[in-house]
Formats: sequence, C-alpha cells, structure tokens
Amino acid sequence: MKRFTIPALLVFCFCTFFTLNATAKTQLTYSNFFPPTHIQSQLAEAWIKEVESRTNSEITINYFPAGTLTKAPQTYDGVVQGIADIGMTVLAYSRGRFPIAAAIDLPMGYTSGVQATSIANGVLEKFDPEEFKDTELMFLHAHGPGLLHTRDKEVRTLDDFKGLKIRGTGTSGKVVAALGGSPVGKAMGETYQMLQKGVVDGSLHPLETNKGWKVGEVVSYMTQNFSTAYTTTFAVFMNKDKWNSLTPEQQKIIREVNAEFALKHGQAWDESDEEGMAFFLEKGGKVIPQSDEQSKIWADQAASVIDEYVQSASEKNIDGQAIVDYIKANL
Repeated sequence: MKRFTIPALLVFCFCTFFTLNATAKTQLTYSNFFPPTHIQSQLAEAWIKEVESRTNSEITINYFPAGTLTKAPQTYDGVVQGIADIGMTVLAYSRGRFPIAAAIDLPMGYTSGVQATSIANGVLEKFDPEEFKDTELMFLHAHGPGLLHTRDKEVRTLDDFKGLKIRGTGTSGKVVAALGGSPVGKAMGETYQMLQKGVVDGSLHPLETNKGWKVGEVVSYMTQNFSTAYTTTFAVFMNKDKWNSLTPEQQKIIREVNAEFALKHGQAWDESDEEGMAFFLEKGGKVIPQSDEQSKIWADQAASVIDEYVQSASEKNIDGQAIVDYIKANL
C-alpha cells in the first residue's frame, strides 16, 4: 500500500482544494457597443463589478466595449450563438425581430429616461414577450426624449422638415418618414462623420448623444418636438446555456442586481441629457421651441407610425393596441 508522508499529504490536500475551488468559478464575457468613456458603458462595468462582488468572485466577467467582440447589430445573435455570454445592444438594430418590445420605441411623447425605462420593463413584465425566449433577458433600459437635431437648417414646421435626410434607425426612422423626411438607417457610431461630411442633414437622437457621441459638435439646431418624442430600447441579455449553468443562488443575485441597475441606467440617461444640452449650448447650438399648435400638427402626423405598428402587430397575432394602451396609460 502506498504511503503518503505528511508534507506530501498536505500538498495533495492543497492541490485538491485549489482544483475544486477553481472548477467552481465561472468566467463570462460581456459585449457592449458603447465606447468605454460613455456612461452606459461605465454602468455596464459597474454591473459587472457588482455581480462579481456579490458572488464572491464565483463569477468573473471579461468586458468588451466599443463593439470589439460583437458589433451592435450582431450582438443579440452573438449571445444566442455563444460568441459572447452577455450583451447589450439596441433592439431597433434588429428591425422586426422584437415586435412586442418595438412598441416601446413609438413616438409617444416621452419626457425622461427614467419614465421610458420604467415603461420598457413594465411591458416586459406584463406581456412576457416570446421574442426573447432564446436568451435570458436581464433587463431593458431606454433613453430620454429623442429630438430632431439639424446641421444647417432651422426646422420649425413640417414644411421645413420635408425632404431632409435624417439619420434614424428602427422606429425613429419611421418617425422621420412620417414627418416628411428621408430616413438614413445607420448606427450611432457612424452619425458624427455623416453629419460632418454632410451625408445627412440631421439626426433624431436624445440630448445625451450631443456629448456622449460628440454629435453636438456637428449640429447647429435642436427642435424641441416633444410631442413626437420617441425612445430607443436597449436590452441586456445572457446566453441561455450560460444562465442555466449558474446556481440558483447566483441567478437570484444577478436578478437583484438587474433590478437595481435598470433604474440606474434610466437615471443615467437623464443625467446625460442634462450634460448633452449643456454641451450643445456650449458649442453654439440653438434651441428651437415648438408652439402648442405645431406640437399638435407634428403629433397628428406621427400618429400614423403608431397606427402602422398596431396593424403590423395584429398580422403577427399580437394585440398591438393593448400594448400601446398600456404605454399611454403609464406615461
């Protein structure tokens, strides 16, 4: 029979303990298209640190900002396929794929990111969209009111808007078309150069974009079209197999962190809007308010986007009107 000396036994026990503890750890990857300097990227990093801390580093997460692991339009599929374990992206970049969540982005006249984020997660809870079933959805968040910004032309009326090339994706692109413009569907990361080079005349975006993406440097006017203000829904999600591999306690911890950070993201959008407005004005931007009369005219014109959504949803056996009514009731 083989005998162990005391030192050898201690080494054996230490190695066994180390191996068991090493195998208990889970290492994940997180892909995000926001650049590392953006507050929404910084919050993603804070979420990671919170998950790591509360799980006592049983879970560790490697972070890939600025689309370095998956580009924004491919992030959802990338997480489904396991290229990334966790991802954050814009749902509108996968146009038509998320028919229930698409209602959140409609031009409802949003007033803040906290409001839009609350509504987004309310829709998620109330309607439990089947469209997300191939991932484990962490939470949604949404920015404050998306407003019209233009490079060279003041826009006060729909006649001023007519024919302008305006960057907009998903629902915001439909809003551009409904108001008489020509939508150019490009990701936010391309917007600065397009405006700088005159490829587009303007952009529909929230105030935060003026500083967060430096777009305030290449636009001159902001039309306060609050009556047609849309939002953009962002989703944080995890690969289903990775989620199922976690212990029930780890899943519980992550859900608790998710609930806290959904609100943090919404609050950050509003704080960023304040900074974006200040940046826009600092760069010499001019704010163009809308009269009640013009606000109603614009809202009536943009209502076709909501009607089109309801019709399109019904063709997919989705009660789009119920979703729209829920959102309007919670504005």
